[in-house]
Amino acid sequence: MDRLTRLTSILIQLQSKKVIVAKEIANRFEISLRTVYRDIKTLQNAGVPIGSENGTGYFLVSGYNLPPIMLNEKEVNTLVIAEKLIQNQGDNSLQNDFSSLLFKIKSVLKDFQKDNYEKLEKRVAPSYLKTPFESDSLSDLKNAITKNIMVDITYHSIQKDEITERTVNPLGVYFSNTAWVLVAYCNKKKEYREFRLDRITDYQLTNNEFEDITDFDLTKYFIEKYQTKLT
Repeated sequence: MDRLTRLTSILIQLQSKKVIVAKEIANRFEISLRTVYRDIKTLQNAGVPIGSENGTGYFLVSGYNLPPIMLNEKEVNTLVIAEKLIQNQGDNSLQNDFSSLLFKIKSVLKDFQKDNYEKLEKRVAPSYLKTPFESDSLSDLKNAITKNIMVDITYHSIQKDEITERTVNPLGVYFSNTAWVLVAYCNKKKEYREFRLDRITDYQLTNNEFEDITDFDLTKYFIEKYQTKLT
């Protein structure tokens, strides 16, 4: 990758998050921290308003925006793969959200990129050996996670064959090959619980917010969960 392309890519990376630490940039482009500092200085000298905080990282000053981003061929091809995977993951709300996003992205593609997209679209397919369970709540639950909104759910437990009503604090979601699963704090049981979205027969986002668990991380959650079972 030539330096000009890297500088442009660093700008895009800076716009993708509120704050980017130098190590993130170095790891992405496989360059030294010294090179990162030099590249940032070059961008600043060119008039790009990049701020920095000791021990925190770099950020673009509020109000600065890049012109519309053009995708390269590999990025367009990756979109095809993502579309196929999402079509086969079982949640209708996610399919609708992604479809809306794709319309906007496709509108800025060049004609030859659109042709290539349509060609590859016919030649890529996900595995259909497993049929995912359908749900339609993922879009709302993702918003509840980001906004710390409590959700009232009606849940059908297959194991006990019973229907219960609970108020939960949504914390994360994951796909288990056949179904989307919500990880949440159950205010009824006073502990973390997991709920398959296809078994949530009804739900309602409330007007109540729960206190954000800022350090909650789904990977850490799984590590702690399975370490407890193994000990």
